[in-house]
Amino acid sequence: MIKIAAVKEIYENYRDHMRRVADIKAALALMQWDQETYMPVKGTEFRARQVATLSEMAHEMITTDKLGSWLESLEGSSSLTETERKNISLTREDYLKQKKYPPAFVRKMSETVSRSFNAWNQAKKESRFELFENELAELILLKKEETELLGYQKHPYNALMDEYEKGCTVDLIDKVFGNMLPKLRNILEKIQQASPPDDRFLFKSFDKKKQWDLGMEVIAELGFDFEAGRQDLSTHPFSTSFNKFDVRITTRIDENDFSSMLFSCIHETGHSLYEQGLPESEYGLPSGEYASLGIHESQSRLWENHVGRSRSFWKFHYPRVLQIFPDTFQEITEEKFYRAVNKIKPSLIRTESDELTYHFHVMIRYEIEKMLIQGDLKTADIPACWNEQYKKWLDVDVPDDRQGCLQDVHWSHGSFGYFPTYSLGSFYAAQFFASAVKSDPLLNSKMEKGATGGLLLWLRQRIHGSGRIWNSEEICKFATGETLNVQYFLDYLLDKYGKIYEF
Repeated sequence: MIKIAAVKEIYENYRDHMRRVADIKAALALMQWDQETYMPVKGTEFRARQVATLSEMAHEMITTDKLGSWLESLEGSSSLTETERKNISLTREDYLKQKKYPPAFVRKMSETVSRSFNAWNQAKKESRFELFENELAELILLKKEETELLGYQKHPYNALMDEYEKGCTVDLIDKVFGNMLPKLRNILEKIQQASPPDDRFLFKSFDKKKQWDLGMEVIAELGFDFEAGRQDLSTHPFSTSFNKFDVRITTRIDENDFSSMLFSCIHETGHSLYEQGLPESEYGLPSGEYASLGIHESQSRLWENHVGRSRSFWKFHYPRVLQIFPDTFQEITEEKFYRAVNKIKPSLIRTESDELTYHFHVMIRYEIEKMLIQGDLKTADIPACWNEQYKKWLDVDVPDDRQGCLQDVHWSHGSFGYFPTYSLGSFYAAQFFASAVKSDPLLNSKMEKGATGGLLLWLRQRIHGSGRIWNSEEICKFATGETLNVQYFLDYLLDKYGKIYEF
């Protein structure tokens, strides 16, 4: 048995080592953020090399035998606190998984992703999938190789989903979508039989600078700490964190679509509030990391939809919108505006879709990814398959690749297995928000006055502060008293849209 003093010393060595790993990962994340925001076009080749070098260094540090020895000696030690024991257990799990990756594979994956992102960016600008096809095909081959390295049961896609949502399987997601989509279709059919809100005024001309200023105001009001983060522009909105005191979010601006930037800002703010709420003392350790992508997405979907698209939110913020864009909205009532920003209509772009049809967008990507990883769909056939699925499920015609299979950045990052977490996040969000309202029945009344601090505090205490010590279902049980129950999401849709569309 190791003496208590020795245990503490070994744990300190482990913690210092993990913080050095986090330092390298933060530098890597900063390079990738720069690549998507300000990096000169000619820097692509060297950036790919630099990112690959840092990725290889981080992998070497997380798989060193020294770390393995520390973890083995500390595993289950009674001299550690419960959180410390959980850190050791989770890190050992990560260590054993990372051991499965040869260093050469890590470097090759990193270099391929860098090239792939730049190819996707150019392909999207020109709306030509063929400019991205070869890099994507190479990346898919690597992802298939990764599934074999990791190992899986039943379906290779399970290995990739597990990276984002531990324990998530094809069987589970097939069942969720199989049960949920018919119910969503039923709600959609009721909505399509009703008179749609007039939203034409949302697609007039909106000055870029004024949109930016409004977005920054809203972000600050929701609790984003600008002394611990910033917002910039990018091709595809995203958020990243180097530590809780340096969280970056990005957005994009469409001068002919009022909703595009604003709801992007609120969505990414949800992600950033989670990162800014992680415990400072646990930097570099599992207890200082987000729990899962499903939980992360629950935060962005909660703030975007349950807050940002709520009647309470606009009761407070609409007067400000009238001040900024008086010519456009002077004859538009608050109620008409609220109905417009919640209009349900099948569309082309996932990030700008309504919260009901959004899940058809996710399902289509999920099905395509499964086929690609299983080998049932060739890369060259993606555009045709995509267009066919959009016609089948959403009855929309895809006019070009830019608005079709090139609209998302995820595949260029190698993020296969990510998309299902968007739907899971929406389901968790509805349950979390319902519990927050139950905890404080005046929550919506407070939001009518612009006060969302109580909601943020509730999330910080029940979700953000535990880091990765608990898995998604454990967090859900702690926060709401039960594990995931999708009925909360269905009840939310029926209540909200039943009132808007009067069915």
